[in-house]
Amino acid sequence: MQTDTNGYNPASDIGMILDHYRPASVVHSAGIAEQCLQRWPERTTATQCLKLPPEEPESVFPLPQLFELALVTDTLEKLPQARGQKLLGQLRNMGATRIAVLVRNDSPWRFQDFIGMGFTRLYQYTEPVNATLFAYDLDTYNYVREWNNPDNWANPEMWDKARW
Repeated sequence: MQTDTNGYNPASDIGMILDHYRPASVVHSAGIAEQCLQRWPERTTATQCLKLPPEEPESVFPLPQLFELALVTDTLEKLPQARGQKLLGQLRNMGATRIAVLVRNDSPWRFQDFIGMGFTRLYQYTEPVNATLFAYDLDTYNYVREWNNPDNWANPEMWDKARW
């Protein structure tokens, strides 16, 4: 995989994600995700891997287990957007606790599509890569907001004092 003008390489970034989480189970697509997983030095024989079929990636659902990490590369660009959204939704809701997605910038996928599904943009690669790396983590996607707790909205001192 090429390096962009800032010196970043999607394959090395996906490798860093693997190194950071050290998943015991991975569901992945073909392409860069599969190459990174094969080159990952921490991978052991106990690491459970499931490859998504390139033509029908959503055909493996329901998955046999909840995977710790899903890597999706070179897939969304080949699917109609509705099928791609279904695939990401299934992975997010019942497939994996963490997801990393690399999508080319010339695809019909936009920033808003990923943000609307709870993903965050990790990095936008420049020339000649022209792709964006998005991530979803079940543990951090819905951060605790100060206003969204009983201390700020229940207002218990006003119960039975005012008519709502």
